[in-house]
Amino acid sequence: MPDEMEEIIQDFIIESQEILDNLDEKFVELEKDKTDQQLLNEIFRNIHTIKGAAGFLGFNQMVEISHSTESILKRLKEGRIPVTSATMDVILESVDYMKSILQHIKDGDGGEEDLSGIIDKLTAVGKADLPEDDAKDNTIVNTVSGGDPPEKRIGEILTEEGKITEEDVEEALKVQEVVKESMDSTTEPKLGEILTAVGKTSDDDVKNALKKQGRPREVHKAGVEQTIRVDIERLDNVLNLVGELVLGRNRLLKITSNLENRHPDDHEVMALSETMAFLNLITTDLQLAVMKTRMQPVKKVFNKFPRMVRDLARPRGKEIDLIISGEETEVDKSVIENIADPLVHIIRNAIDHGIEPAEERERIGKPQTGILRMSASQEGNNIVIEVEDDGKGIDIRSIKDKAIEKGIISPAQAEVLVDKEALELLFMPGFSTAESVTDISGRGVGMDVVKTNIARLKGNIDILTEKGKGTNFNIKLPLTLAIIQTLMVEVSGDVYAVPLSSVVETVRISASEIRSVNLQEVIQLRGEVIPLVRLSALFGLTAPDGSGTYYIVIVDEGQKKFGIVVDRLNGQEEVVIKSIEGGLLSGRESDIIAGATITGEGKVVLILDLAMIMETIAKGALSYA
Repeated sequence: MPDEMEEIIQDFIIESQEILDNLDEKFVELEKDKTDQQLLNEIFRNIHTIKGAAGFLGFNQMVEISHSTESILKRLKEGRIPVTSATMDVILESVDYMKSILQHIKDGDGGEEDLSGIIDKLTAVGKADLPEDDAKDNTIVNTVSGGDPPEKRIGEILTEEGKITEEDVEEALKVQEVVKESMDSTTEPKLGEILTAVGKTSDDDVKNALKKQGRPREVHKAGVEQTIRVDIERLDNVLNLVGELVLGRNRLLKITSNLENRHPDDHEVMALSETMAFLNLITTDLQLAVMKTRMQPVKKVFNKFPRMVRDLARPRGKEIDLIISGEETEVDKSVIENIADPLVHIIRNAIDHGIEPAEERERIGKPQTGILRMSASQEGNNIVIEVEDDGKGIDIRSIKDKAIEKGIISPAQAEVLVDKEALELLFMPGFSTAESVTDISGRGVGMDVVKTNIARLKGNIDILTEKGKGTNFNIKLPLTLAIIQTLMVEVSGDVYAVPLSSVVETVRISASEIRSVNLQEVIQLRGEVIPLVRLSALFGLTAPDGSGTYYIVIVDEGQKKFGIVVDRLNGQEEVVIKSIEGGLLSGRESDIIAGATITGEGKVVLILDLAMIMETIAKGALSYA
């Protein structure tokens, strides 16, 4: 295949994928607002675009299914068939077939779909014509697409000028229709003539309106967005090169700092310092610009959920409104690709176990329609995604009872367990309070997978719930996984990097302030008991002699605090995260290391995975022997 044709096909795949990804959400919106002619026209144009490009490229199955779908949309526009849930079911199914066909085109496997069933369904829907009178009432007026903006109608102009009322226009239109039918002609009397004849306005007013009618409506024209598609591998390569530049910048900054300390009055050192300040600024700007090219709006994930909520709620007898906000918030592409599955599981559970059926909600005094909210916002270098429902909430007592039943905690421990700690039990493997198996959320298991996936993204998840009121899942993720700010710490001569976004504070304490509770070292800080972890124990380094003073780095991981015991604090440094090849680390080390980097001094430093260290503490797997 010629390179030019291959490029055209790739453009078709990308454009069609973008269109199809957004169609689910648009059809759900249309189902809610059946009179939105602008939205229906937009959907019609989208399908027509796919059909035209597919026809040019010879993708006959795509042409066949899109043509049949387009025919249904045309009849919807004409009001010949109503916008019903049953109609939407068939149209959405046809969109699913388009996605499958597009996947075959993308894979180049020559595969085809059996379209006979869906074509029959579309044909049946298309034959369900309304009576002519009903069709007139249901007609969605087609807006003009392309060309010059439409002219204003006479009635609209006269109404805007206060010469007549909207009721006058409606009455005149009825007269116009009656006269047209009685004359048995396709030529209808002018609206202005009727308004003048019945004394609603004057000839001069109509003439002035006719002069203004030739002036086009003022229509807002969206600016043309100038874009170019770039292969993601090229962007990744550029980002890697920028990462190397950052490492080189850090090294030069360190060398320059050393020279300034040794030769503070040397003019060449001063010039080098000024040049480095400029290079530092440019490198930072370049880094931000390149990272932004990888950023994508979370809408790419969020737009799949309106369809999913619709399809899952209906068989359960539930009415649910999904309210989405902050979908334009941007995050790194790698985060976008990996956050979808955890969100799917959370929403499935909210629909299945959280929001009550319509009849039950009405019985307990709630609106029949449940509310499911999804939002995204940026907080510093993090993105916060929240999923909240107004359902029955999570039964804390049920969680404790199930934990006792499984032998996870004792009845005595359950009595002193606070709600937040009880909710954390939901993230344990295999833990579930679900009483029955459903086709939506299975056996209720999987929240442990949700937490694990989020932890892989260096994020955390928290739950807030109120019985009878609803549940809120709060997910906090870094905007990017490539370059982060860290606090460098030293233990037994080795340096480690602690992600700065999780650092709350640092304190200096004496060895006598460390206590042991159930074999877990802790300190008390402003009335709060903080568990400690010694890096020397984690990495098998020479243990301290148990006297003197230590620095404690207090970190907050998933709204749980713990302290890292270190010998020295070496300051902050921006680092590039590099993955570590398998086999270089063994045992516990491989579990608690997020990656490695090179410092400004040229040393290789391990970056701590705080989420995994927190799990190690929770499991009581630390040994200080």
